[in-house]
Parts: sequence; structure tokens; C-alpha cells
Amino acid sequence: MNSSSFQLPLPEIYSGKRVWVSGHTGFKGSWLCEWLLDLGAKVHGFALAPATEPALFDQLGLVGRVHHETGDVRDAQAVRKSIETCRPDFVFHLAAQPLVRLSYDVPVETFATNVMGTVHVLDALRTQTLKPFNSSTVQPPTSSRIVAVLVTTDKCYENKEWLNSYREDDAMGGYDPYSASKGAAEIAIHAMRRSYFGSRECSVRVASARAGNVIGGGDWAIDRIVPDCVRALTKGHSIAVRNKTATRPWQHVLEPLSGYLCLAAALAQTSEFPVLRQILDQPGAAAAAFNFGPNLSSNRTVADLVKEFTRHWPGEWEDKSDPSALHEATKLNLATDKAFHTLGWQPRWNFVTTIARTASWYKEATGLHSASEFQALTRRQIEEYQEH
Repeated sequence: MNSSSFQLPLPEIYSGKRVWVSGHTGFKGSWLCEWLLDLGAKVHGFALAPATEPALFDQLGLVGRVHHETGDVRDAQAVRKSIETCRPDFVFHLAAQPLVRLSYDVPVETFATNVMGTVHVLDALRTQTLKPFNSSTVQPPTSSRIVAVLVTTDKCYENKEWLNSYREDDAMGGYDPYSASKGAAEIAIHAMRRSYFGSRECSVRVASARAGNVIGGGDWAIDRIVPDCVRALTKGHSIAVRNKTATRPWQHVLEPLSGYLCLAAALAQTSEFPVLRQILDQPGAAAAAFNFGPNLSSNRTVADLVKEFTRHWPGEWEDKSDPSALHEATKLNLATDKAFHTLGWQPRWNFVTTIARTASWYKEATGLHSASEFQALTRRQIEEYQEH
């Protein structure tokens, strides 16, 4: 197999494997858990209770289908105990304070969660490699290697508001507390990777993943444009758009999740990915950072998104721009050449398809009541994505 032939699905990689997922009660975490379950994985989730009502986690009935553990990544001891108990083959760290505007109100919580929460996961993996297996206290390992993908964001870059796409080696930064916390998390990942997971003999392989603005069915967060659209349209109200000219790399949630799954699978079997193996062989590097973003044609304004969404769910929208509003980036593009040439990964759904799939999930969901119905809807979209 070479990198250009890398294909989904990946049941041969994940079936029967233990996968520790932080932030599994969130929007992206819930979609990831559903996909992992479909691949036959044994999922151990670690997160706070769902932050919204409704919540996709509850709609999918995941509490009874994964090992659900309530915990806070700011609690280093709890994180360490959870990972030691799970003894995972794969780790996907998604837990975060994910909202830009909220970060202005809770900067300490944002930095504590996004920076120290990430450090706590990495430190647990570091100490995990030092602990001998004790069959009386923890589960036996199913493999000799742990692969960890730590998720940050495209906003980790020092945004210069330029038209160029950001590459993985561009400078970290951030105007607001959220963006700065994610840039700091990337620096922490880089330092700990080189300090503790850099040798070829190390049993832990670490990578970070940076995704663009993710949309899709089941996101119910406050201050996100698609949930705002759904809430307004459901009530027959006009959609309030506060930043209509801001450009974002919109992508369906399944796009970055497929990237995370491909990246972790490749790290677990690097002999079949020669370009990735060259990265691993670099002194002091166990892996690297990867962008997972849409094609350039999906870099569209908020107004473009709302207009496209209302093609599928008719309604009105109005400009509520506020010149005194808190700062948010206006331009942000990601270059994904590295993921393509290293992993064979590339986006599958364009902007129109992304909006169509997102709108159809929400419209169909309005008539659903049981977890099995939500599972069928969500898995159907996963299948459609894999078959594209």
C-alpha cells in the first residue's frame, strides 16, 4: 500500500481496539464515537456532561454504548487514572473550551482546559509508558504501541488576515484567548513530543491535528452560525448574522474526523506509509502536525453559508453586524498538501454538498424521537461519506 491508495473505512485497524476519547460528549466527539463504534472499536470516553440541550451525545444514546466516564481534563490525576485503566491502543484528545466569544468571558478556564488539559493527557501517556503491566489492576494491552492524535484548531496560527493558506510550519499565535490557548497547546505538544516521545523505540506516537470551521448535524452550541440558523428557522424567525463578510474554511464534521482516523491508522502502521516514515525518522520527532481543511472553493463568507443553508430550509436572514463587537478573524485558510502527500487524505464533500448534508440532518431530526432513529440517520451520513 502507498499513501495515495489509503482508503476508508478502516475496520481492520480499529476493530476490537480500545480507543480513549476525551470530549466524547461534544459535537465532534459524538460523531467520532459513532464512527468508531461502527468500525468495531471499544470506546472509552472521558468528558464533562454535555454542554447543550439537546445534545448529540444524548440523541445518539451513547451513554449506554461506550464506557462513559465523567471527568475534567483540568484534573491531572483523573486523566492519568482514566488512561491507565483504559490501557488504550488509540487516544483522540478532543476535550476543549471551543468557543471564541466565550473565551473572552472565561480566559482562565479556556487556557486551563485547552493548554493544561492537553499537557495532562500527554503526561499521562508519558507515565503510561513507564508503568509495567499489572493484570490485577488494569486491562492487558492489545498492542505494543499507543497512537495519540491531539486535536487543536486552525485558529492556532498567528492570523495575519492574508489570502495565503496557513501551513503546518507557520507561526503559532492568537488574538483572542481561545486562539492563543490553542497556539500554546500546539507548542506544548511539540515540546513534549520532542522531549518524551522522540525515539524510534518509544511505544507512544503523537501527532496534532488542526481543522477548519466544522459544521454538521447535531451541533447545538451557542454562538455558532449553523445552530443559530436552525434555532431561528425552527421558530420561524429571521436569522441574525453578526459577521456576514468573515471568510471561513467550512467543512463537514466527517472531513476532519476522517483525517484523524487516517492519521492515527497511519501512525499505527507506518511501514506502509513511506513519506510518514521519513517524518518519524527525523531526530527528536515522533510525528508532526497536520492540517485537515476543505478545498479552497469552500472558503466562503458567513453570508454565503446562510444563503446556501436557506436554499434547503427556506427562511430569511438579516445583517446584525456590530462594529463594536469582540474581535474575530475575518480571513483564515488552511493548506492541506501535507495530509494529501503523506496520508493520501483529501476532502470529499464540497461546500454545496456539505451544506446540503448538514441541512438534511437537522430537517430529518425534527421528526425523530428515539436514539435508534438518530443512530440510523447519523450512520447513514457516515456511509454516504465513505462511499463518495
